[in-house]
Amino acid sequence: MVFPTLRVARPTDNLPKLVHFYRDGLGLQELASFRGHAGFDGVMLGHPQAPYHLEFTHQPGHIVGQAPTADHLLVFYLPDAVQWQAAIARMITAGFEPVPAYNPYWDQHGRTFQDPDGYHVVLQCAAWHL
Repeated sequence: MVFPTLRVARPTDNLPKLVHFYRDGLGLQELASFRGHAGFDGVMLGHPQAPYHLEFTHQPGHIVGQAPTADHLLVFYLPDAVQWQAAIARMITAGFEPVPAYNPYWDQHGRTFQDPDGYHVVLQCAAWHL
């Protein structure tokens, strides 16, 4: 069975800052980008072989605003402790400090970072199981 690729798309007022957060901090790769496409600029970030990627778009002259709540999350499960610690270090080196999670569950085995739009990204040191 072939599974679909998941794209999480979100508008932003801070496209360059989000690219810095997700590419330089989180370590995602820039897969594609566009400027002036039907009035939008955008970038897709992810890993070339992963079945998901993030798309951030900006429409000049349109204000999007901040995250609606502190509990809007993207969670990345990193079961290898060395890989997890390296991811935390990369975020800090890129200038992003952990913030307390809104739901304290995420602080037990993870670290939460707030992106420039106020959305939270959790790096969870655990495997994900159904």
